[in-house]
Amino acid sequence: MSTLAATLEAFFSDRLPRQRGASPHTVAAYRDTFRLLLVFVHGRAGVAPSELGFGDLDAACVGAFLEHLERDRGNGARTRNARLAAIHSFFRFAAFRHPEHADLIARVLAIPTRRVERALVTFLTGPELEAILAAPDPGSRLGRRDRALLLLAAQTGLRLSELTGLTCGDVRLGVGPHVRCVGKGRKERTTPLTRPTVAVLRAWLVERGGAPGEPLFPGRCGGRLSADAVQRLLAKHVATAARHCPSLRGRRVTPHVLRHTSAMSLLRGGVDTTVIALWLGHEDARTTQIYLHADLSLKERALARTAPPATRLGRYRPPDRLLAFLEGL
Repeated sequence: MSTLAATLEAFFSDRLPRQRGASPHTVAAYRDTFRLLLVFVHGRAGVAPSELGFGDLDAACVGAFLEHLERDRGNGARTRNARLAAIHSFFRFAAFRHPEHADLIARVLAIPTRRVERALVTFLTGPELEAILAAPDPGSRLGRRDRALLLLAAQTGLRLSELTGLTCGDVRLGVGPHVRCVGKGRKERTTPLTRPTVAVLRAWLVERGGAPGEPLFPGRCGGRLSADAVQRLLAKHVATAARHCPSLRGRRVTPHVLRHTSAMSLLRGGVDTTVIALWLGHEDARTTQIYLHADLSLKERALARTAPPATRLGRYRPPDRLLAFLEGL
């Protein structure tokens, strides 16, 4: 086994889980990056992945791999940047273990990320959200489960991983009802619940009948719902809701749109952005500023409070024909 292979094993067995405390999602994303990279280099150099050295993963090779992601695999700039972040993380780790490759490592770390356009966040209006919440069949157990899940997501703004990771014991419906979750960076936070959400969750917990450590929203076989399963059930209910709410036709509504909808509801209710950042579990309160840009009504109210400039409307007078001729030369 080469030095590169041993360093990569140490990166995944020690650096990520023990030193950094990386989440399973981060480990899986980094794993997929290096699987793609090693297969790419193997096809290019004809060397078995376990025999590749640091010299085979120089800046030119990594750059070619990033171009391959965009050109051949059709990945966007965000995916490219995420793959590059995983590679940078590994090479920063390798820099301390193998200073003899410092020049090569520095060149790889110097590869810049690609700038991406920041689109405005999308969110649901009140009628659109009501139509989606009314879409699940109340006469079936899965329909009642889906309605409880969607209502909780739209009211709390939980991330998809936080939502699927909830257990029955994470929901407290007594005095001060709230839901507890562990978010990004393994940060624990609690989010209060409204009365309608409490009523729906109380009925679901009675029907669910699970132990405190069991998933709050189980799949058909009793296990934890996967991220893909939540996205599929949301897409199904959006399609049903679109029959009665024309504005939903053709729209792509993801679980993150429900998170944005929760944030916009708080913002329009007059809640300060720093409080919204705490609510959503943002590491930096500046991240919450994206919702200020997305809300046109806030800008319209600001415009209504300003006085228009006192400009006088002039009348256009054509220039002299001779001067106009000379200026046109």
